[in-house]
Amino acid sequence: MKTEHKIYAALVILALLGVGVFLTQKKQKEHLAAHSATAATADLPKVEVTKDDVEKITKISIKNADKSDVTLEKKGDAWEVTKPVSAKAHPANVRSLLDNLKELKLKEVIDRTAATYEQYELTDEKALHLVAHKGEEKALDLYLGKSGSRGQMARVAGQDGVYIVGGYSSYLYTREAKNWRENSILKFEDENVIQASIENKNGLISLSKNGDKWAGTYAARNKLGKLGAPSTKWEKLDESKVKDMLRAFKSLGAEDFGDEKSDTGLDDPIEHGGVVTIKLKDNAGDFTMKIGKRAKGQSRYAIKEGGDGTIYVLSSWSADWALAEPSRFEKTEKKDEKKGDDAHDEAASHTDHGDE
Repeated sequence: MKTEHKIYAALVILALLGVGVFLTQKKQKEHLAAHSATAATADLPKVEVTKDDVEKITKISIKNADKSDVTLEKKGDAWEVTKPVSAKAHPANVRSLLDNLKELKLKEVIDRTAATYEQYELTDEKALHLVAHKGEEKALDLYLGKSGSRGQMARVAGQDGVYIVGGYSSYLYTREAKNWRENSILKFEDENVIQASIENKNGLISLSKNGDKWAGTYAARNKLGKLGAPSTKWEKLDESKVKDMLRAFKSLGAEDFGDEKSDTGLDDPIEHGGVVTIKLKDNAGDFTMKIGKRAKGQSRYAIKEGGDGTIYVLSSWSADWALAEPSRFEKTEKKDEKKGDDAHDEAASHTDHGDE
């Protein structure tokens, strides 16, 4: 073999050896990295609520530095808010919270000490403190702090350390107290309504449906507060306005709640607001809502007759119908007609001046 061929062969062998060494070192590094990651994960505190455990959760408390503390408890098959008030809980919001519990997992350690709690807003004063009970046993006890580019910071109760937790959806845990309460008030199909009425200090509006057509009467209230005789026929009644009113009540929900300290005006709704009554066909139900004084802005206090006594706050979109005058249910005058009337009035005015 020529010398130059021997050199080429030696170079090839060296190259192959180099590739072999590189691949071996790469495999070793990958193995070490995988081993380190597994060891680090195994070394993390266990935070886990299994799918089966979720259904066994009986109590959840959320202490939020920025909002009221909230406690939810399962009683029978239903959930209730027991703090800051006693009330029915919002089923969908509680369900979303329960489903998220099983997603919470510690992913990475940031600090093995308590030295950075203030930095990551994990102190008792600043953190959101989440505790879930499974009967008498704690299924989860976690503090949630600052969220940043590295993820959601957390610490486990009773242990020092800052960790990144995965699966956490902050909006599910930071709701205001009112949003944990059941806010649904009425639910019906507007096509099933056969009668409706609105009574307030102006008078009584009575509406009835015959087939697909709405008819109505109006009884005005005199200065002594007595209702007069109802009108025989309401020529200007606009059926579309009746349907607008029913749409405002068919899926009625509260935007907030009042309490026994609130100046609601519900002791005399006729004077301060009004009373809306809705009757469904086939004896499917009657609903009566008493509307009182303004709560905040244009919203008003309300209570459902025959309900559990909850004082609701309704948006003006629904509540203002209780204060309606007959004109709100009447056909809007067309612009062309109004212009014609204005022109007629103006002509009459000129004629009068001419006579003078």
